[in-house]
Amino acid sequence: MAENFNGENFAGPVGIDPDWWRQAVVYQIYPRSFADQDGNTIGDLKGITSRVPYLKELGVDAVWLSPFYPSELADGGYDVANYRDVDPKIGTLADFDEMAVALKEAGIKIVVDIVPNHTSDQHEWFQAALKAGRGSAERDRYIFREGSGENGELPPSDWVAIFGGPAWEQVEDGQWYLHLFAPEQPDLNWKNPEVHEDFKKTLRFWSDRGVDGFRIDVAHALTKDLAEKNEDLPTEAQLQTIPKSDGNHPIWDRDETKKIYREWREVFNEYNPPRTAVAEAWVESERVPAYASPDGLGQAFNFDLLTARFEAGEFKKIVAQNLELSAKSGSSSTWVLSNHDVVRHATRYGLPLSTEKTNEEIARAWLLAGAPDDQLNRELGESRARAATLFELALPGSAYLYQGEELGLHEAGQIPDADRQDPTFFRSPGVNVGRDGCRVPLPWTRTGESLGFGPAGAHLPQPTWFADYSVEVEEADSSSTLNLYRAALKARRELQSEEKLEWLETGSDSLLAFIRPNGWVCVTNFGQDAVVLPEAVRGARFVLGSAEFDGENVPGSATLWFKS
Repeated sequence: MAENFNGENFAGPVGIDPDWWRQAVVYQIYPRSFADQDGNTIGDLKGITSRVPYLKELGVDAVWLSPFYPSELADGGYDVANYRDVDPKIGTLADFDEMAVALKEAGIKIVVDIVPNHTSDQHEWFQAALKAGRGSAERDRYIFREGSGENGELPPSDWVAIFGGPAWEQVEDGQWYLHLFAPEQPDLNWKNPEVHEDFKKTLRFWSDRGVDGFRIDVAHALTKDLAEKNEDLPTEAQLQTIPKSDGNHPIWDRDETKKIYREWREVFNEYNPPRTAVAEAWVESERVPAYASPDGLGQAFNFDLLTARFEAGEFKKIVAQNLELSAKSGSSSTWVLSNHDVVRHATRYGLPLSTEKTNEEIARAWLLAGAPDDQLNRELGESRARAATLFELALPGSAYLYQGEELGLHEAGQIPDADRQDPTFFRSPGVNVGRDGCRVPLPWTRTGESLGFGPAGAHLPQPTWFADYSVEVEEADSSSTLNLYRAALKARRELQSEEKLEWLETGSDSLLAFIRPNGWVCVTNFGQDAVVLPEAVRGARFVLGSAEFDGENVPGSATLWFKS
């Protein structure tokens, strides 16, 4: 049995349902942009602790903390220098313990990010690898190899990193290391047993401190199978054509990756209740169940709604497919409309729809064009976002919310280049402005320094219109998005039932309706014109709506909940 941070045997709180995660509402906190208590312009753990009453009133079941570990912030904290500590700019381990106690007392569970594909180049392992040189045990923890060309002066291959630029970086003695993301994020060598053991140590470290679960970053990229000779490595063009559906791709979603997660599951099951995990795995749909299986991580993100158009047929297809996948794995599905990597859904839904591009692609092109206001219908975007949220929350499975979406926040699209921080902006000039727009610190008050985020400004500039979306403003408005979320999460707890749904006939192409086993009915109008309430729903008791209900019609761009 593991020990907690006080050195006592930790069996977990008595009476916790081991399946709590299956239909939980999880609130993602991007710590650096949530709340700053110490005035260094960066959000911190004490700031999170100070806002626990807000989270409790919101009604979430758990919080997911994006990385708060020591980091040089080459990638917003996903370049981790020490997996078992807290970044001094964000707090201390004692601050983490204090936050954990406050959250647990509020009935809120804790999920933390684990980044196993790569470390920071400042991690002690990588610094040791640089000093140790060729053929050393220290370098074997990473993927080092000689370069191409007459004297090794060229990279081993022409591969391109996810954030742009070459995927190989040369070190002082001439060798090259692989980094699928930024140069400051060297990929680990998961063929090395020491890597396996160290991550299991990390999982136990946080589990012993009361963490209930883990979100696994880039879960599908850990293991690689690289030819010994550089000339036998596929070119970038060839790499893009290799199928990713059979578990044999050189880089992505290899079958042996699941063996790692079976090891982790053994660690999770050492605790009572077992620790949970959810995979960030951008893989072919038929490959998802392996990550979400009970002997693996147990759950995997469904990202389909992040790119979907606000269109009835598209939403219905996505829901049906993902419920089928979750049934195959024995897990529950996950639903997410926004996170720290995509344009906020209020903005995505306020831009013109296209049959040729995804919702996210349209939003990225809009940002690249300078985020012109005349192309964004803010009111329509917010109406659709509210409707999509109620649709999401009524689905069987867990829902992941991203900080600020409960305020109806739009993307901060017009950030000056000098203030940007995302490596995708710097490594893909003229192609991608990056993800800073969804990571701007939250507005808590109508006025004041950084709108209540912290006493000394914010690390990313807040647009002036953020003040109108502040917690202070929305708490005072009974029709606000914040108060809708609070009401929806309260009602969801009372209405929740088995992880099933049945589609209802609506008689309209723009209308979707489904019923849960206990009579909870969700009706969403994806069109802009009102539609008469379907016959199958008439007589049911109205519970909640994203827009006003007149008793007969479903308003355009709206979702209504009923109880039969």
